[in-house]
Amino acid sequence: MGEYMNDDDLSRILKAVGDTTRRHILTLLVQEGAMRVTALAAHFDMSLNAVSKHIKVLEEAGLVARKTLGREHFIAAELGRLSLTESWFGKLKSIWELRLAALDNLLVSKDEQNAE
Repeated sequence: MGEYMNDDDLSRILKAVGDTTRRHILTLLVQEGAMRVTALAAHFDMSLNAVSKHIKVLEEAGLVARKTLGREHFIAAELGRLSLTESWFGKLKSIWELRLAALDNLLVSKDEQNAE
């Protein structure tokens, strides 16, 4: 992808997807495509203002894009930035795999010592 992600980018993305309502908004946008803010808000048991605040967090993370046509605001999912988190999660996974392999080796070694 070629785009660099700093710690602030990662924090914004994780904050954005760390909330159930925002994950539901993203899921809905992926399933339905771009939606008017008012139509999007109709899917949630909260005020238009509250949904707009959730959308703002998603916009700041770069996970949705807003397009204005006249007085209507349309929101669309922009999930490309989610792939930026893959390297971070990949590093964590690698660290845990190494630690688990070391633990496995230790346990095998202990079993072999006990068998002698």
